[in-house]
Amino acid sequence: MSQNDRDYAEKRDYIRMRVDADITLLYAGQIIPAVCVDLSSSGMQVKAARDFKVGDKLSVRIDSEHSALKGLEAETEVVWLADHEEGGQKLGLTIISMN
Repeated sequence: MSQNDRDYAEKRDYIRMRVDADITLLYAGQIIPAVCVDLSSSGMQVKAARDFKVGDKLSVRIDSEHSALKGLEAETEVVWLADHEEGGQKLGLTIISMN
């Protein structure tokens, strides 16, 4: 079953952690600064100043502020999007794999 086929309630079964962390998106050879709003074990919500489409594959990097902790690197796919009031978009990303 794909992420889009899941019932809305099932998607909400994952615990979300509010993050508000600066992140880096890599798409088509471009480095795009963004903000991770929240994070769960299966995905994340991101604010980006650039527009994307559902189905776009993005590499995401969240650097750790602590030298003892490794940052997060993941391959993701855009599963939903919405215009952001400050310009750009809010993106729902599903995590395909962790590096």
